[in-house]
Amino acid sequence: MPTPKIIAADLQFPEGPVIDKDGSLLVVEIERRTITRVKDGRTSIVAALPGGPNGLAWGPDGALYVCNNGGFLFAKAADGGNRVKPGTPEGYAGGWIERLDPKTGERRVLYTRCGEHNLVGPNDLVFDAHGGFYFTDYGKFYPRHRVNGGLYYALADGSQIVEVAYPLISPNGVGLSPDGKTVYVAETETGRLFAFDLAEPGKAKRDAQSFAPHGGRILYGAGGYQRFDSLAVEASGNICIATIVSACITVVSPAGALVEQVPTGDIVTTNICFGGADRKTAYITLSSGGQLAEMPWARPGLALAHG
Repeated sequence: MPTPKIIAADLQFPEGPVIDKDGSLLVVEIERRTITRVKDGRTSIVAALPGGPNGLAWGPDGALYVCNNGGFLFAKAADGGNRVKPGTPEGYAGGWIERLDPKTGERRVLYTRCGEHNLVGPNDLVFDAHGGFYFTDYGKFYPRHRVNGGLYYALADGSQIVEVAYPLISPNGVGLSPDGKTVYVAETETGRLFAFDLAEPGKAKRDAQSFAPHGGRILYGAGGYQRFDSLAVEASGNICIATIVSACITVVSPAGALVEQVPTGDIVTTNICFGGADRKTAYITLSSGGQLAEMPWARPGLALAHG
């Protein structure tokens, strides 16, 4: 396996990598509360955001869309790495979805609730070809209890949001199949990958064999103590899931078979995206060590709907 090359360091819990038009990388730094550009080994702040910017994606209008989890608490582990700990920071009042114009810096909050329910901790998002986006709300975990999460669909103009699946246990990564007919969700605490087959944008079919309350189709379970984070999809349809504890990217086929686990060297590997002329370069956030890595990938990543 190729060794990941570190292209940025001293980041404060990086997540949500996306490629900009000039080939530079944008990441969120959750603890620093910024969107940060990585270019030619240097970093610069694009925007400072309140709360906890988490997921990041380009929208159909050329703006950046952000899942803001409302804020995490952080602690140093015995190995010196950074960790998220139970609880919420002072002033936490829920999470939200926001839009950022990267040219002007204009920021607009689009969604803070779905119906009568407040968003708790939006985590990751992916746009479809119709101009809407799916996003996960991770929920929140506290020292003695946990708030459930869910999967949602919303329009980029802020006019509509619907609940697709609820409840999920710490839903994190979200991605779409190449044909756009299936949305994948990775649960952190269970180490499970669910598939939701779509009847139409924002509406999932209930799987006839599902015992899950949300009706999703179980695609893969990691086994042992492995925790799933964010994900990206290959052009082949394979799902590549950042995997915490086992320090790797877990690659799962659309049929639910384990393809491989690619080591990353960081126990808190949180996200992956694909870039380069052939989309065969993987960019991976290594959040315990505060690093962004790149490595050659065996197969091309899926071209996203926008960006």
